[in-house]
Amino acid sequence: MIDDFRNQKCLHKRYAYQIVLQTREILRSMPSLVDVTVPNGSKFTVCGDVHGQLFDLLNIFELNGLPSEDNPYLFNGDFVDRGSFSLEVILTLFAFKCMYPSAMYLSRGNHESKSMNKIYGFEGEVKSKLNDSFVELFAEVFCCLPLAHVINDKVFIVHGGLFSVDGVKLSDIRAIDRFCEPPEEGLMCELLWSDPQPQRGRGPSKRGVGLSFGEDVTKRFLQENNLDLVVRSHEVKDDGYEITHDGKLITVFSAPNYCDQMGNKGAYIRFKAPELKPDIVSFSAVPHPDVKPMAYANNFLRMFA
Repeated sequence: MIDDFRNQKCLHKRYAYQIVLQTREILRSMPSLVDVTVPNGSKFTVCGDVHGQLFDLLNIFELNGLPSEDNPYLFNGDFVDRGSFSLEVILTLFAFKCMYPSAMYLSRGNHESKSMNKIYGFEGEVKSKLNDSFVELFAEVFCCLPLAHVINDKVFIVHGGLFSVDGVKLSDIRAIDRFCEPPEEGLMCELLWSDPQPQRGRGPSKRGVGLSFGEDVTKRFLQENNLDLVVRSHEVKDDGYEITHDGKLITVFSAPNYCDQMGNKGAYIRFKAPELKPDIVSFSAVPHPDVKPMAYANNFLRMFA
């Protein structure tokens, strides 16, 4: 399948349908907050946004090995939109989820939603490469994606960030009924949309959704939940990552040369148990076929792309 994707061939609808339906069943049975156990001596890789950049995703697998029971991955949301190989990316990740359910973890990002997919290209791409009924099916499966993960009770991983109120416990995240489109406010919205800020306290979000949260908010959340580190994605960074909040928060972003114009590197983080010290690997973009980003996006946006 991956070889076909490299050669810009489409997967037959029948097989795409089987992969997506099987993934839906697996995801549906998972909690909103997933506990991941990494045995001593084993490693675990966390990747950030991929945004439909298939050839950079395949490069991660070249550099760090294919997902397997001995080489598990977590992809931290925003698999689709902007990049024009979003369908191939999501089918690749979903196929690995079906093959090795405990070696491919997937978190929901703010782009795993109907409203974003309508604007930023995934909906148009699915209609072009498969058909309209798949649009609804993907929207349904995206509503089954877990919202956050915790590795070995120590590392909290979420797409966006933390909360507008103090005192949020992991049990509160576990209790979220996630099977819906993301709301405009509340815990689920903030998990998907929030960003860190350099100053203490909280502030309004530059995105108009979620909030900005400071180092004190991060440290308090970690302390109250007996955790060591927050890993999140959601923002492009020059080196593919950024360490802030006194080393307690790492942003990781895995779409290098984002939208073919940002010139940034991508990165992923390797954790090895029991220490779980983050080992961050940066990488550069690789060539891809001449299909522009946002090729399937809403026409209005394409004028500005």
